[in-house]
Amino acid sequence: MQIVFLTQYYPPETGAPQRRLSELAERLTAAGHEVTVLTAMPNYPRGAIFEGYGRVLSREKLGGANVIRTFIYPTQKAALLPRMWNYFSFVLSSLIVGTFLLPRGGVLLVESPPLFLGFSALWLSLFKGSRLIFNVSDLWPESAVRLGIIREGSLPHRLSAWLERLCYRRAWLISGQSRSILSDIQSRFPEKETFLLSNGVDTQKFQPGLRDEAIRARLTGGRPDAFVALYAGLHGLAQGLEQVVEAAALLRDHPAAFVLVGDGPEKAQLMESARAQRLTNLAFQESIPAEAVPAWLASADVVLVTLKMFIPGAVPSKIYEALATGLPVILVASGEPADILNRAQAGIVVEPGDVAGLARAVESLQANPALCRQYGENGRRAALEHYNRDKIAGAFIARLEKG
Repeated sequence: MQIVFLTQYYPPETGAPQRRLSELAERLTAAGHEVTVLTAMPNYPRGAIFEGYGRVLSREKLGGANVIRTFIYPTQKAALLPRMWNYFSFVLSSLIVGTFLLPRGGVLLVESPPLFLGFSALWLSLFKGSRLIFNVSDLWPESAVRLGIIREGSLPHRLSAWLERLCYRRAWLISGQSRSILSDIQSRFPEKETFLLSNGVDTQKFQPGLRDEAIRARLTGGRPDAFVALYAGLHGLAQGLEQVVEAAALLRDHPAAFVLVGDGPEKAQLMESARAQRLTNLAFQESIPAEAVPAWLASADVVLVTLKMFIPGAVPSKIYEALATGLPVILVASGEPADILNRAQAGIVVEPGDVAGLARAVESLQANPALCRQYGENGRRAALEHYNRDKIAGAFIARLEKG
């Protein structure tokens, strides 16, 4: 079967959609399907095209898939106008390039957000005679309204809501990364078939026993008694990492060492806040390659997973990776992510905005190594039983082959 992924984000970029889609592509090609990926020049989250890539068009083979890359206006700015230029530059370039270079027939899976990529997907699925799968990793425009990116009832909001409805109605199948996403869609479009395509985790890549002493030394900052609370991922608006900075300020005299690894539009502001408060127990590290993430996680004592507020449908993929690594998790979130962690009994849930609760959770785990071990064992078991990416991909492949 011919299968096309249309996505703004793909390796060598790091992030949840990049890992989910690239690992799904590997499993699809291993099952005998031909996968083509139409994506942007890699630029996320640093806001600049990666070294070794051009500006207009390139091709490569990656994990068995044929990858076509095309133009995008790169930016790290969170402001609405540059962000719209970023989205629509790829909408236009993917529409043009896809019209001429994508194969006909088969299935076209489009990743949303950005929701506006639906314009390109609708045209390409029609022109190429492909069945459209609309894959929803975040409910837009609802999430954008909650985060204050767009105003409810404004023209961008109305346009986004219209496009969302159009994409759902034209889709052959709607897939989503969380049960709450699919529940929301099913309540509004009960006639459409949906499929849970959870982020999950590669339990062979992420596993206990990968601790690296050189990485550990970087995380502790030379303090052998440090209790390392690690966040690894995007420093964006939705992650609410200012909560970690505030918790570090509360624990400035505690043996906890907070480490934030990654990049994103909020990083500079977070670093400035830490400098202004003269926090010596909070360190920032640059982004690391995807293949290095398992060892960095395993070299910490606890993994931090944070959201700024309740965002309908949002389940950070970092939860699954932390579970598979066998580490306790401190989750700052509510809703479905909290349900996942509580069912697994693999960590402590803190309500968004409860900075004192976050600090207490770190103190509690630091004082109780036996509880940390129990949480870690519970998490590993849950990852193997419920969130194994091989099982998730296998079920999705079976659905595609069913027709």
